[in-house]
Amino acid sequence: MRRTRILIVVGFIVFVFLGVSAMLARALSAAGTERAHVLDVAKAEARGDADSVLDRTPACKQQPACAATTRAFVARLKRPGDVEVLQYLPSVQVTFTRTTGTGRIAWRAGRSGLPVVQCVRVRRDGPLTGNNVELLSISAPIGNESACP
Repeated sequence: MRRTRILIVVGFIVFVFLGVSAMLARALSAAGTERAHVLDVAKAEARGDADSVLDRTPACKQQPACAATTRAFVARLKRPGDVEVLQYLPSVQVTFTRTTGTGRIAWRAGRSGLPVVQCVRVRRDGPLTGNNVELLSISAPIGNESACP
């Protein structure tokens, strides 16, 4: 009887450990998903494709002022070459519930291209709330050493 209780306790501990590990793995992978979405936006900007940028930021697309601003600066960001991310600071490292934050990307197109630094507003859901990543908006270029608000 005593051995049965020990096995039940050990089984419960293993079950909890595996559940927490799975949730933590999902939460940590969201930063990579966020980076991939932001890279897609940077590639669209380098092509000068404002419609694609707005398709990837639907909250901005729904606001006429945000959409007009985005169209204006995307037209100035068109440049040849492959897009390379120089640095990406995610909006949040780990979240288990819905969080809205601001990420910062530094990218360039082509080997000799000048860096472009922008702020990205992101809404991330953690593993407890769906594990989704939604880009809300992207700023016009800021100074290379500037911080995002």
